[in-house]
Amino acid sequence: MTTVKLYQRPIKNNKITLFLDYYPPIVHPVTRKRTRREFLKLRLFDKPKNIYEKNHNNDTMEIATKIRAERQIAIQERKYGVLPNALLKLDAVEYFKQITDEKKDANYGSWLSAYNYFKKFTGGVLKFSELDEKFCEDFKAFLLSTKSFRETEKKLHINSASSYFSKFMAFLKIAYKKGILSIDLNSLVSHIKPIETHREYLTNEELDKLVKTDCEISILKKAALFSALTGLRHCDIKNMKWGDVYFSESNGYSLHFSQQKTKAAEFLPISNLAFKILGERGEPNELLFKGLKYSAYHNNIIEKWLLKAGITKHITFHCFRHTFATLQLTMGTNILTVSKMLGHKDLKTTMIYAKIVDDLKIQAANRIILDI
Repeated sequence: MTTVKLYQRPIKNNKITLFLDYYPPIVHPVTRKRTRREFLKLRLFDKPKNIYEKNHNNDTMEIATKIRAERQIAIQERKYGVLPNALLKLDAVEYFKQITDEKKDANYGSWLSAYNYFKKFTGGVLKFSELDEKFCEDFKAFLLSTKSFRETEKKLHINSASSYFSKFMAFLKIAYKKGILSIDLNSLVSHIKPIETHREYLTNEELDKLVKTDCEISILKKAALFSALTGLRHCDIKNMKWGDVYFSESNGYSLHFSQQKTKAAEFLPISNLAFKILGERGEPNELLFKGLKYSAYHNNIIEKWLLKAGITKHITFHCFRHTFATLQLTMGTNILTVSKMLGHKDLKTTMIYAKIVDDLKIQAANRIILDI
């Protein structure tokens, strides 16, 4: 908890200025920046020469001491709240929506769902002063027990709850860094541990079928196949421009871009086949897949496209990225190379696909049956 102390500092003209020291720092009421000091604009006489100056010093010190006590009580009452009062009036639900709107190109759907569940839990209004560890634990319990918005009869899947709670905790971390929260609740509350799930993918033969099958939205078909050949996420493909596509005699075709999810700069070699999908080269600022969108509706279009090709697997756009990773490992590409091509920061993330390949090996080994 922040403590408040009263200090004195000599200044010119035989005067002393009084200020409060906050540790850890608070947010300044005007600049909105973190600070440890609040100057009270109160002056003492350094060496009082008469009864008037002595009385002035006594009265001023009494005022300063009272202000210090009021500040300390305000902090104690709000515990995990914010200072000063101007920030206490901020609505956490409204601020969560602002942060969500800034995520338009990076997991926006997941952020929006997290916001909607947060809004439902709070009733639409919550002051930052009400956020503490207990609130976080209560919201966690709510996510683990509430029904899904999409399937009203089913409980929210634990992995969805884990994703939404992680977005909420990221929101708290942003608020702390911005100086709105005085304590980093993100570091005090445990996250919801996701469970390992099956990652659906397509075989090489199934991809061939899709190439030969028309899709209701042609740009969606091109983008999906491009993802299967490069491992790129939808958000990265959507924002890719012709100026990001390079060619050299030594390295062939490659993409130079920043990942939307990690913000990391990437150099990604792509095959001639992947480049062929792109079609005729456009202007540097022109999007590779102009008009590409992501929604439940577009995933339904993908499902219809697969059914038309005779494929009954439940495939979303992201599954084409899974397909790239699984096929690469199945064909013997080193897992570290695959990890780099997927843009993973941690090799553990890529190991999920290695488990899929191990299962395929086990299935292959058991296909040979002898009557011994």
